[in-house]
Parts: sequence; structure tokens; C-alpha cells
Amino acid sequence: MTFIRNFALGSALAVLSTTTAFAGGHADCGDGRLSIIGNEFPAIQTVAAAAVACAGDGAESNLTADHQSLNVPGMTGNPAEYTTAIVANSSIVALINEDVIRPLDDLVAAFGQDIPRQQLITVDGQIMAVAFMANSQNLVYRADVLEEIGVDVPTSYEEVLEAAEMIRAAGIMENPVGGAYAAGWNLAQEFTNMYLGTGGAFFEPGTAEVGINNAQGVEALEMMKALTEYMNPDYLTHDSNATSAEWEAGNVALMNMWGSRTGVLMDAEGSAPEVYENTMTSGPLTVGDSGRPANTLWWDGWTVAKNISDADAETTFKAMMAGVSPDILTDETMDQAVWLMPNFEPQPVNTGVLASVAAGSTPYPMVPFQGLLHTALGDNIADFLQGNESAEQTLADIEAAYTAAAREKGFLQ
Repeated sequence: MTFIRNFALGSALAVLSTTTAFAGGHADCGDGRLSIIGNEFPAIQTVAAAAVACAGDGAESNLTADHQSLNVPGMTGNPAEYTTAIVANSSIVALINEDVIRPLDDLVAAFGQDIPRQQLITVDGQIMAVAFMANSQNLVYRADVLEEIGVDVPTSYEEVLEAAEMIRAAGIMENPVGGAYAAGWNLAQEFTNMYLGTGGAFFEPGTAEVGINNAQGVEALEMMKALTEYMNPDYLTHDSNATSAEWEAGNVALMNMWGSRTGVLMDAEGSAPEVYENTMTSGPLTVGDSGRPANTLWWDGWTVAKNISDADAETTFKAMMAGVSPDILTDETMDQAVWLMPNFEPQPVNTGVLASVAAGSTPYPMVPFQGLLHTALGDNIADFLQGNESAEQTLADIEAAYTAAAREKGFLQ
């Protein structure tokens, strides 16, 4: 059984203060093919644009919120449709499990000697990805609304509920809480955050045996349901894009949102001045009395497909190096992410992610069976939130769905 190590974001962030230059260059990316699959937020759009520019004619990118359902099928063929997938802690696991990405050691030795060691993601001693940014979910809040009701910035979900009730009672907003609670991946991620915040462990130590049907699991579900009482009634359809749109429309005052999305919420496009001028971010929230941050730390990085020619692999590697070189860090892009490249200068919009690092937030678990649990969570939590099942029954359903999948994959006997 293969266990994947957690990426040490603390040590990776040390690269921010180094002076080593990651050349990357925009010179010769070769004559091979580049086809990118990845998410669609601004930082990845910047990376993809620079990589495509380096690779030249015929290079393309497909940046979409549906990337996680497209990357494995798109890299399974021979040749693979996509030559690289931009991934994070969780999504790389499926690519490794399905054996559709290649180790990068030879390419790093030939062309990537200047990539800082902290950016190299290794699995069982082999380099499988190059990380370029850190990310996390943190509290985003409307400073003017909190001032109007006379409360400090919440530091816990309990305080979020108290503030939400005051905002509703004052007639300021009917549904002041936002969240990426779309059924499926997003909903599972919110449970993952909340469950970690309760102090819970997903698996029995050293095994693939799931263990979430416990007091911490119930606590996590009950807090999630309490929050939905202050959300748009269509919250089960709201991914990060829809939740951000609700914010920019001025309908939301408190939400747990990705640091990579914060810059869009703070700029002058898409919302009125009273919204973007008062949009602030702070550190991770807590839940209950565990004292642990109720969020996860992430890295985003790029891979190279296995089922492509050596020429395509070389071009893809060189182009993606150009895409994440310090050359992309400009006044326009510096605030798009907590970049892991040298020359990055933290910006006000990065406050939440940096606070998550400082608070000791847990990296998203990188074990090969975590994705199976994530799927089981996303498929079953809605029943509890809609009042169709008890918390205990929902957790039992999740464990049953996970166990069946883990047995099918050979993680459990």
C-alpha cells in the first residue's frame, strides 16, 4: 500500500525569503505538445497563459471548475489528451492511483536544476509534481456590516452564527452567510475542514479503516447544518464561483472562502464600492473547544502525463516551468496567490492563507484512500442537511459507501 507524504507548507513558505533564482525562462520550450487541464481561478489562469505563450502555436488550456472529473479520463488515453494537469493535495492522489502521470526526476535533472527543492512534491522518493502556490480557506467578512451590528471579527463558527443572527434581526441581510456547499466535492471539503476543527481523525491509526461515525462527526455535521440556516436556500448548488457571485452582489457578509479567490472579491470589478472596499479576510475559524483550525492547507502544482511522447513531455515540462517562473510575478499578479516562487511579496489579500500557516492548519490528507472518503462524503451529507436523515445515519451511510469503495480498490480486505 502506497502512502503519500503531506507537503510541508511551512518549509515551502521558507522559499519566499530566499534569493535563489528559478530561471524557468520563456526561451525555447521545444516542438512538442502542451495541453493543460486545471481549475479556473486567477492564479492558475496566469500560470496557464504564460505556459501556453512559451509553448507557442497549438498549445491550449482547459481551465474549468469541472477539472477533477476530466483530468483522469483525459490522461488515460494513449496518447493522453492532456499533457499536464494542474492539481492540489487531493486531486494528485487520483492521478497517481490511476497511474496516468510520470515521475519528473529525469526532467528535473535535465531542465529543472534551479527549481527550489521545497517546490518538488515527492511520492515514495520520486518527484511527481512541482508546487507553485499555497492555499487555504479562511473567513472573509464585510467590515462595515460587522461595525453596524457592533461585533468584533468572529474567530469561531459559533461567533459566526451569533453575528449572522444579529445581521438578520437588524434587517441588513436575510441570508448573511455564504459557503461553497455544492453537493459533491465542495460539500465534502467543508466537512473535512469542520471535522478537522473538532479534533477528529478520519481513519484508525495506520490503517484504511474509516472512523468518522463519532461525536466529532456529529458535531461537524450539526455545525454545518446550523450555518445553512443563514445561507441562500439554494446553497447545495453553490460552488466557489456561485458563492463569490453572491458576495459581489452584496448578499453575504460572512463566509469561509479560498484565499486564491480573495483578490477577485477585493477588486473594483463586479461589485459596488461598499462591497469591495469593506471586504476583509482573517485567519481560520475554530469550532467547539478543540482549539484546532477548522480548515486545511493546500498546495497547487503541475504534473506531466505518462502516456505522451518524450518530446511532448519535454515541451510540457519547459512550458510549465515558464508558467511558474518568477517572471510571472508582476504588480497585476502578485496578489493572486501565496506564490511559492522567489521574489514573491505577500499582499494584504494573502492575510488569510498566511494566518492559516501560522496557526498550524492541517494539510489536506494525502493518502491514496482519502479521495474515496471525499467522494462518499460529497454523495451523502446533503441528506442530513435537508433533514432526511439523522447525523448518525448519514455518517453510517458515508462509512458504508467508503468501505465498499476501499474494498473494491484493495485498500481493505
